[in-house]
Amino acid sequence: MACAIIERDGLVLAARRSASMSFPLKWEFPGGKIDPGESPQECLHRELLEEMGVSVGIRAALPTHTHRYPDLSVTLYPFVCAIVSGQITLHEHAAVNWLAPEKLDSLDWLEADFAVIRSYLHHRDAR
Repeated sequence: MACAIIERDGLVLAARRSASMSFPLKWEFPGGKIDPGESPQECLHRELLEEMGVSVGIRAALPTHTHRYPDLSVTLYPFVCAIVSGQITLHEHAAVNWLAPEKLDSLDWLEADFAVIRSYLHHRDAR
């Protein structure tokens, strides 16, 4: 799964899953499943356009992370991004929130995203 850590004015975008999605009402970095023959970057661009109506520019790729839930395993391909066109329109998520990076842990995140948050904060501090 590709996921976007979207930065704007020193803040980071978190997206809240809708009540009808798996892991309802959990917060996540937006993105989605990589289709066969698709690169993680292509997936990210497609998913963000479908889910939120925005195009992003990728600033950096972070290390991949695999998380094992009781019934499935997911590998996340995180990218630090910025919106380059479009306005956020929620097609799948219930809400979005722009947070200071140090406040990211204040939300009820999907478990797989915790390692991405740690990696992002490390990357940010190293810049």
